[in-house]
Amino acid sequence: MTLPYDPVAGLGRDREAFRGSWEERLWLNVPGPFYGAGTDTCRTGRVAAPRHVLYGGAYLTEYVYLQPRTPAETARLVEAADQDPFLGYGCDGDARWTPDAVREWWRDRGRITAYLAAHDWDAVDWAGQGVAAAVRDYASSLEGSLAADLRAYLHRLEEGRFPTAGDRLPDL
Repeated sequence: MTLPYDPVAGLGRDREAFRGSWEERLWLNVPGPFYGAGTDTCRTGRVAAPRHVLYGGAYLTEYVYLQPRTPAETARLVEAADQDPFLGYGCDGDARWTPDAVREWWRDRGRITAYLAAHDWDAVDWAGQGVAAAVRDYASSLEGSLAADLRAYLHRLEEGRFPTAGDRLPDL
């Protein structure tokens, strides 16, 4: 997650769309500043932010499976949050995630992998939103690139800044 900018700092008035409660966040959210918590089930999140939002949990509510890396991606996630009638997205993850919590989430990622594998996502691919393909992307990232992203996020949490090329990244 080597972001060249702080996506939350640039939200301005868009921050009003993020009223989700950390305590209600879905366990499937990937660590980072944004998360889904107590969202609706209207299936609008993937329409706005298909590379960042998936549906899951008991009620197929929305969650963030890929944190935004650019202003354009952040804008899409803002749109997803703004379209949620419950205003269930949060943007205070940086103040909530601790290095220990990120490491615990990573150690428990097998639970997410099992959840993703246990469902027929083609059956919930409403209106051709590409849910099944996004689930495969999420599962693939759990096996590959997400480790490096989370190590960079840990650096940000521990050091208060994004890592640079010469920085040693912390272990997961």
